Amino acid sequence: MEATQRPRIFREEALRHHEGTQEDGDLLRISPRWTRWTYWVLIALVVCAALYSVLGTIPEYASGPAMVKVEGRSDLTPQLPGIVASVEVKPGQRVEAGQPLVSFLSQDETASLERIQREFELQLVRVLQDPADEAARQALTSLRAERELAEARQQARTLRAPHAGVVGTLRVREGQYVNPGENVVSVVGDDVHVTLVALLPGGYRPRLEPGKPLRVELNGFTHEYQTFTIESVGDQIIGPSEVRRYLGADTGDAINLSGPMVLVRARIDSPTFTIKGKTFNYFDGMLAQADARVRKERILVTLIPGLKGALGHED
Repeated sequence: MEATQRPRIFREEALRHHEGTQEDGDLLRISPRWTRWTYWVLIALVVCAALYSVLGTIPEYASGPAMVKVEGRSDLTPQLPGIVASVEVKPGQRVEAGQPLVSFLSQDETASLERIQREFELQLVRVLQDPADEAARQALTSLRAERELAEARQQARTLRAPHAGVVGTLRVREGQYVNPGENVVSVVGDDVHVTLVALLPGGYRPRLEPGKPLRVELNGFTHEYQTFTIESVGDQIIGPSEVRRYLGADTGDAINLSGPMVLVRARIDSPTFTIKGKTFNYFDGMLAQADARVRKERILVTLIPGLKGALGHED
């Protein structure tokens, strides 16, 4: 039997090419210059990183949702249930104090007022015929009070502007049934100011003080930050249900709330804001994210919490 031929690790074509070449190889030459300065650069970076971790600080923020509130706006609600008879205004329309805005059907109130008015006139005739009749005078006085009450009830069926301003939101139409307490129409007065209400975690309450800056990022304007000054901080830490009651039924459900919170208010000096050269208006109910810096801590302590007792932290 023929011996099994041992496989070669080089191809025949590669061997023939190597035998036919007349060029000799050379040693791999590596210059040590770049390795020297790279070594010292790495050492310098490590030293700088160590110094920065010891001397540098990281700020800690109390963050939470916020909402823009336009104060000086009046929300009008009916005292009694009813069906809208007519809508006298449109959103954005200028109105004067006492101007009718929305009227409700008032058939019962009108009929009662007409009945009392007829009885009042008949009783007035009796008093004029016999001024000495004390019973007729007392009945006339009672009817006068009933008439005033009936007139007040009839007038309550019409919502009027409490002051001069501009119609804001209008949430009803003719023929719509409205329950008592539902917001029907709002009037924004001439003297309004804008306030930002931030809902920050309650655990940060001892570190929050008026006068400190509050950084705000409005929803829809990503990475566009505005800085306001904290005007007041709530004295109580409250829960989500109390926050919703404070914000109102219309806007309280727009924010996802959880855990104990503290109310922080910041005054906005202008009703408008400018982003990239464009001016926009603040609107009631606009949502935002608010951040208030409460303290700063060394980077090394953040990386190694066990060193907090030795190095301490900076507020």
